[in-house]
Amino acid sequence: MVEFVAEVSSNHNRDLSRCLKFIEVAKECGCDAVKFQLFKVKKLFAKEILEKSHKHRDRIRWELPVDFLPHIAEKCRNIGIKFICTPFYLEAVDELEPYVDAYKIASYELLWLDLFKKCAETSKPVIVSTGMATLNEIQNAVDTLTFNGCKDVTILQCVSAYPAPIKDCNLSAIETMRREIKVDRNVTVKFGWSDHSVNEGVILRAIHKWGAQMVEFHFDIDGEGEEFGFGHCWLPDRVERMIKMVRDGFEADGNGEKVPQASEMDDRMWRADPEDGLRPLKELRVNWTIK
Repeated sequence: MVEFVAEVSSNHNRDLSRCLKFIEVAKECGCDAVKFQLFKVKKLFAKEILEKSHKHRDRIRWELPVDFLPHIAEKCRNIGIKFICTPFYLEAVDELEPYVDAYKIASYELLWLDLFKKCAETSKPVIVSTGMATLNEIQNAVDTLTFNGCKDVTILQCVSAYPAPIKDCNLSAIETMRREIKVDRNVTVKFGWSDHSVNEGVILRAIHKWGAQMVEFHFDIDGEGEEFGFGHCWLPDRVERMIKMVRDGFEADGNGEKVPQASEMDDRMWRADPEDGLRPLKELRVNWTIK
């Protein structure tokens, strides 16, 4: 089955009650995990950028307060949904360790192997997004994780465009990574899709054609989140329909045995009789009455 991860990103608006509402709504929609981001603008961008760019300095209002973490973790535990978070500075790994079920490392941090090492040393599962990356860069990151003790790695195909054009999604790269990325036998490795397309067809294709085992998507509860206006966030009604569509699809697989199903048994007698080609079978015609 597929694990669905609702990425809150900065749509929490630094409001704890809103954070907790995200968790509740994600669970109601059928998500398996909710994901936040822990960053500090001064540790995210170089001072040369912050000195010149008011836009980047303003992202301070997107930061998740560290003191929200225990409340988020408690809420997740209470309602039975995983808490995942992306650390964007090394100390964030330690701040998150008591609370998270897994770490997620973002595409933009893929080259920063010190962060991979730090996450791996916690022995928690690590999810890696691969937007903008080459196979060699991904292999180096995965090698760093496994060399430093990580035994559970999930690698997500990702396109770092917001929103991502459908023609650029390149879902077949999921299979390329599954074939080409090497890990030790004692490491569990899964592959999936980190979505910026906001397109149900892309999600379904990633799962049913390319075997995505995890799907992450940016999530907002009401269209009022800081990032919603960029066009890459899903709202709850679409998420709920999409997840139901996926899970109904898996339920439809059946066991492969070609026999009449329970729902069609009553109609078997209404097939054309082999002697005269008329419906129903002759044995039913004799005693049939209108109910």
